Amino acid sequence: MADPNELSANPSSPALSSDIPQFSTAEYVHVPGTERCQLCNNLIGGDYYRVNGLMSCADCAIKTQNGQPVDSHAAFSRGLLLGIGAAILGMIVYATFTIITGWYIGYLALGVGYLVAKAIKKGSSGLGGRRYQIAAVLLTYAAISVAAVPIGISYTIKHDKEQKQKQAQQADSTVVDGNAGTTQPQQQAPPARPSMGAAVFELMVLGLASPFLELQDPIHGLIGLFILFIGLRIAWQLTASTPPDVDGPYSSAARL
Repeated sequence: MADPNELSANPSSPALSSDIPQFSTAEYVHVPGTERCQLCNNLIGGDYYRVNGLMSCADCAIKTQNGQPVDSHAAFSRGLLLGIGAAILGMIVYATFTIITGWYIGYLALGVGYLVAKAIKKGSSGLGGRRYQIAAVLLTYAAISVAAVPIGISYTIKHDKEQKQKQAQQADSTVVDGNAGTTQPQQQAPPARPSMGAAVFELMVLGLASPFLELQDPIHGLIGLFILFIGLRIAWQLTASTPPDVDGPYSSAARL
């Protein structure tokens, strides 16, 4: 009769390795011939590798190890999608902070560049390169510049309220003067408002150009452009290509 201690010490014992579920670690069954390389999308017939966490075929793994860039449209699409989400989030945080506090802090651009770059790298599973860098820079610039649109709208609404209050006060004083025999001034018709589409387009153009429009105040404008440049540089550097992490080979019949 086998010693129970020997069974517990033997990891290959069928009673312990196959019959008893292992709840401490997740197990995934790999079905040979059905998995596709996440880099080239070809079927993986034999052993497989992992490049930056992505399942890949032997050809892509060898190319990566030899220094040849291995990228995929799927990885770039995932990175771009998460980058767009991070840019929208950064724009909202940037604009909300400025509207609530009334403080315009250009250093927030650094955080936006970092957030966008990290989101792109997360979506691409660590892949980087020139197109990732270009996407990160464009999204960072768009997030920071377009944030001027809601900020400007908020300031405009606040200014309009103040103007209406002043006009109401002037109207009250005019009524009092009218009772004393003075003539009330004629009210001018409000100017025609542009269509919604034209207004949105104009706001977007003004937003994208806002970093350079700040040069009307040369000192603050140059400081703002310099900080913006640092934020774009952060996004560019963090999405550069890095040495790939290649693991394998793994048996296609094994459990991961």
